[in-house]
Amino acid sequence: MVGGGQLARMTHQAAIALGQTLRVLAVDAGDPAAQVSPDVVLGTHTDLDALRRAASGADALTFDHEHVPAELLEKLLADGVNVAPPPSALIHAQDKLVMRRRLEALGAPVPRFAAVDDLSDIDAFAARIEGPVVVKTVRGGYDGRGVTLAGDLAEAREAAQRYLDGGADVMVEERVAMRRELAALVARSPFGQGAAWPVVETVQRDGICVEVIAPAPGLDDELRSAAGQLGLRLASELGVVGVLAVELFETVEGALLVNELAMRPHNSGHWTMDGAQTSQFEQHLRAVLDYPLGDTAQVVPVTVMANVLGAQQAPAMAMDERLHHLFARMPDAKVHLYGKAERPGRKIGHVNVLGAPAGSLDDDAFVADVRERAARAAHWLSHAEWTDGWDPHE
Repeated sequence: MVGGGQLARMTHQAAIALGQTLRVLAVDAGDPAAQVSPDVVLGTHTDLDALRRAASGADALTFDHEHVPAELLEKLLADGVNVAPPPSALIHAQDKLVMRRRLEALGAPVPRFAAVDDLSDIDAFAARIEGPVVVKTVRGGYDGRGVTLAGDLAEAREAAQRYLDGGADVMVEERVAMRRELAALVARSPFGQGAAWPVVETVQRDGICVEVIAPAPGLDDELRSAAGQLGLRLASELGVVGVLAVELFETVEGALLVNELAMRPHNSGHWTMDGAQTSQFEQHLRAVLDYPLGDTAQVVPVTVMANVLGAQQAPAMAMDERLHHLFARMPDAKVHLYGKAERPGRKIGHVNVLGAPAGSLDDDAFVADVRERAARAAHWLSHAEWTDGWDPHE
């Protein structure tokens, strides 16, 4: 797996159960996956020699991020390496403009968009759609980076100029009036087998996913089915091998629009580690190794994942002691820590809370309770503060 982050770390955990060893191409021996894998190659994803060393003798080469240049992956293919997903698919997760154009050609629902070569393109697009715009770098960017939700035309022009001056390719999209964000997570094997998990709701704050509710509550059955089928169709049409996350907008009119694609395990699928019959990490390995895919059914009516984000000021209480207190109060919380140093806003772990089997997705109070408990657990691990003011010593 190219990349030594938390996705590779959790994929390695799944590999152990399958009798496999995940070799990791990591930048540093202290990277999350490098801490736990016995087979680590140190190097960068832009170094062909490092990529070749990582791929040597491996059954498949896969990714915990999409940043490996396509030309290097083509050279690995020429070497006979099994690259999964192949670069012909991965380009749609690397280049937003390529993705938008291909999805539009496939008839998939996407926001209106345009390439930006100079600022006059921003003016023309804004005049055409007669509404607010979003300015994006075509490549790179994640967790809100490389994206500007422009308040007006002047801000859109300023953002585009800043990105262009930085050497980035730029595009502009309409700013969608949306009810919420959803994600359809699917997997596809080289044999062409596909599997889809329940569609989830994702909650963003400052461009970072903070919470996932699985399945998405209050979602029309027709939209739920359409989102899952769209994910499976795109995986097939694009030739994906492995997990594909299709990030979606549910518009205020009740339609779906594709926002982003990711061809790897994804934050929106972390709930599957405890809330589904097969986790996204095991499924990704099954897919790239061409095993039959696993059952994607949920094991309880509702699972909520809350990200543990580094606090503005790291607590004096050590994480081990925070865990002690959390488990004493919430023994059902499923904690997954990434071995990362705490920094403000940094994803250092996540918590899954499973709702009681007797609960119902249609019960708003039940869903709200599971969400509150997940958020409370994650906030405690981040801040060493209980959101409800609870004090065990009182």
